Amino acid sequence: MNDTSDIEAKVKAISDARAAKPVLDIVESYLRRLGASHILITGLPMPNRTIDSLVHRFRWPDERNGGVERTTLSAGDSALMLGLSGNRPVVWPVSSSDPSSSELFAAIGEGARVMVIPVDALHPFQAMVVGAGHQITPEPYDLASLEIVCSAAFRRLFELGVISDQRPGDLSARERRVLELTSLGKTAHEIAELLEISQRTVHAHLQNASAKLNASNKTHTVVEALRYGQIKI
Repeated sequence: MNDTSDIEAKVKAISDARAAKPVLDIVESYLRRLGASHILITGLPMPNRTIDSLVHRFRWPDERNGGVERTTLSAGDSALMLGLSGNRPVVWPVSSSDPSSSELFAAIGEGARVMVIPVDALHPFQAMVVGAGHQITPEPYDLASLEIVCSAAFRRLFELGVISDQRPGDLSARERRVLELTSLGKTAHEIAELLEISQRTVHAHLQNASAKLNASNKTHTVVEALRYGQIKI
């Protein structure tokens, strides 16, 4: 267990860092101290976008292949959805069915435990920090402390210019505003009056947002916009 002074020291070391590597080293060291043998520190892509440019550290030995580290990560891996399913840290036990939909889970194997730390300190940018292993038994205090450290790390990466608070495929400011009003039950006519635009333009913004979010209808578009941090209600 880590005391308050230890967490404060980590946050200060992160804020004092002049490059990305020491920031990432602090986060990785903390995860390994909690028993993690597999590490992932990454931004989360918008739908139909690649993840390669968003990955900052990937240390994921494949236990099926003698522990050789994986070099590729699919944006469609179901394990990444854990970073989008909530905004608080969770511990996910890998079950027998998980490896069928996730190469990350398949590489570490059934019985492992996965710490997932969602990071939304740079809204609308979303990220996650993952520490996994067969010896992980974090206390609630550990998860809360990790959340603080990981948020500080991504804020520092942003300050250093390593990451942007925007992702390829993000909605425009006007598309977000139209969806926010839609989520509140406003009609196209009402939105048009509020924003002083035409109803045709309102529908165009909704269609563009739906395409970016790979959504099938207006309700689905609002749900996906919430999932990907594009709007808040």
